[in-house]
Amino acid sequence: MAGVLGGLAALEVSEWKAKRKVKGMFWITFIAIFGSALTVGLIGAAFAMNFRPLLAASKFIPIIGMLYGNTMVGVALGIDTVLSTADLRRDTVEAMMCFGASRWEAVLPIAVDAARTAMLPTITSVSITGLIAIPGMMSGQILGGADVLDAARYQQVVMFMIAACVALGVVFSVIYVAFAVVDSSPRLCAEKIHVVGETGTYVGNSKDSRFNILKSSTELRPTRSVVRMKAWKMVGVQSA
Repeated sequence: MAGVLGGLAALEVSEWKAKRKVKGMFWITFIAIFGSALTVGLIGAAFAMNFRPLLAASKFIPIIGMLYGNTMVGVALGIDTVLSTADLRRDTVEAMMCFGASRWEAVLPIAVDAARTAMLPTITSVSITGLIAIPGMMSGQILGGADVLDAARYQQVVMFMIAACVALGVVFSVIYVAFAVVDSSPRLCAEKIHVVGETGTYVGNSKDSRFNILKSSTELRPTRSVVRMKAWKMVGVQSA
């Protein structure tokens, strides 16, 4: 069941929500989301929450679902930031490599920026939990009659698990995608980045991505001058 949910989460991130894609993106997101959630979920269930039995569906599935939901957001933001930075700032990356930067030195600023962007929602959520916002799970336990301190401890453990899971998934996906875009030469392979157009189909590689997006958008809808000419023609026919 956890594997099926992980596959659906990876499909959502890689196929339905991604604006830029690379080859094998589904498997990258699946390993990042499913691997990090399963690892953190098993460790947390065994040592922090003391689930007995460990894989009890009534307890483990809700926990893994919360981990999936937050990791999806982080992985999607991280991958999109890496690909958009490599696509829109490829002149800067190529200039660094021309001055002798290694593969790791070229992708490090991209990876750091992407990881910071991807982790920002989770860090913000952890920092305000219990002070500004009370999560729904903690509120439900309190309204259900559980002790306030027990509910707070349980929520704290879950938030730490979510933060660890998101960090693990983001680091893996960001580094893998960054290394996929910059090969071992090192050389920026901009042709590996495919941009999804407004119709949900590929409009070409990233080398001409901005031109392709502009071309596809103008082909999908007429310009204002064309609409104005048609309007004047209709007015002229009616007046005649």
